[in-house]
Amino acid sequence: MTHTHSLIVSDVMTHPLQTVAMDDSIQTIRNIFESHSYHHLVVHGDHNECVGVISDRDLLKNISPFIGKMGERTADRSLMDRRAHQIMTRQLIAVRPNTALRAAARVMLDHRISCLPVVDQKKHCVGIITLRDVVRWAVEELEYPHHSEFKNAA
Repeated sequence: MTHTHSLIVSDVMTHPLQTVAMDDSIQTIRNIFESHSYHHLVVHGDHNECVGVISDRDLLKNISPFIGKMGERTADRSLMDRRAHQIMTRQLIAVRPNTALRAAARVMLDHRISCLPVVDQKKHCVGIITLRDVVRWAVEELEYPHHSEFKNAA
C-alpha cells in the first residue's frame, strides 16, 4: 500500500456503489435508502455518465412527512412520483481515483459537501468518497498507526 501522505481516493473510497437513473422515481430512491445504509446516491445519465447526487437529506426535503401515516393525502402520494432529476444536486463536484485523499477531503470541507463521486475519464462513476470514509480511515490510523491496511511497513 502507500504511505499516509500519498494516500489517494481509491485507497478509501466506497465501491461498488448504487446508482439511480435520472427518471427513477422518488419512491424508488426512498426504497433504496430504506433498504441500505446509504446516505448518498449517484445519478447517472443516458450514457452511464455521472450527472448528479442525491443525499438522504435531499430526499427528506422532497417528501411529505405524512407518507404512510393516517393524514396522508393524494398530494403527498403524488410527490413520490417525482423523478431523480427533479431533486438531485446538479452542480457536480467529482474527483478521479488517483486524486490525493488530502485534496479530496479539502474539497469537501471547502464546498461544505459530504461526498464526492469518483469518476473515470468518461465521467463514469467508479466509486464515491464520503466524509465518513475519511473519518473511518483517520480513526483506524489513530487506533493502529503501525498496522493500518493503508500503510507500508516501511
